[in-house]
Parts: sequence; C-alpha cells; structure tokens
Amino acid sequence: MVKPARAILVTDLRHEIIALLPELRAYARFLLRDRTRSDDLVQDTVVRALASMAQFQEGSSLKAWMFTILRNAFYEQTRRRRREDAAMALHAQTPGNALQEHHGDIADLSQMLWALPPLLREALVLVGAQEMTHEEAAAICGVPVGTMRARVSRARQQLAVMTHK
Repeated sequence: MVKPARAILVTDLRHEIIALLPELRAYARFLLRDRTRSDDLVQDTVVRALASMAQFQEGSSLKAWMFTILRNAFYEQTRRRRREDAAMALHAQTPGNALQEHHGDIADLSQMLWALPPLLREALVLVGAQEMTHEEAAAICGVPVGTMRARVSRARQQLAVMTHK
C-alpha cells in the first residue's frame, strides 16, 4: 500500500525535528540559563509542534517554525510564572524577588550576553549562535527584517563597548 503524500511529509518532519533538538536545547538554555527547565521547554515545544503538524506549511523553514513555537512557549511560561510569583508574594505578604545587583567586571562572553537587554540578546543569539538569517530571526520574533538587523547591530556595538572597558 502506498502512503499518502501528507503522511510521508509528517514522517520526514518528525526526523527533521529530531535533528533540530540540539539547536532548540541551545536556544532554550540561552533563554532560561537552567538545564532542567530548558529541557522541559524543548519537550513542550516538540509536543506542541507534533500536535500542530497540520499547521506547518510545506516549503517554509521548519527551524524557524520550531524556534517560534519555543519562543512563544517560553514567553507564555514566563508570564505564568510571574503571575504565580506575584500571587505567592501577595499571599505571603512579602515583597517579590528582588533583582540581584550586578557586581564586578564582566569577564566572559556569557556574562556579556546576559548583560545585554533581552531583545538584543535574543537577536544576537538567533543570528550569531544559531546561525539564522536575519529574515528567519525576524520571522521568529515577529518583527520586520530591518528591526532585526538593527537589534543585532546594537547588540554587537554594546558587546564591543563592554570588551573595551
């Protein structure tokens, strides 16, 4: 019996998703800085992608689609966690988590990346570390390509300033 074309496409997509796991894990770790939580985020991303296979448009970038799902899941979890933290803080009648003060000089690239504003860090990670095109990164973040180019440029400028301090 011959498999329908859509069934072949789904099987191929599953293999391609498996091949993307290391890159998805790396991006999740940049976002979360926690191995366990990032692995959970990747797992959630894959589950969402598999459940939404019918929405994937043949011929489009699977990598960009998967990164978009991961990014959206990350922001959804972040919003939920903030609401939970606020509720717990209110319940305990204690102030929420205080931001930690930044101490000392920035010594390595990892610290410098985390010193960047989130939008600039995200742009640089997608284009630099994940080797995506500006177009793919812009699609993931839902911004125009020019905005993505500007964010990458500003991130690189800020890193250059940090390295000369």
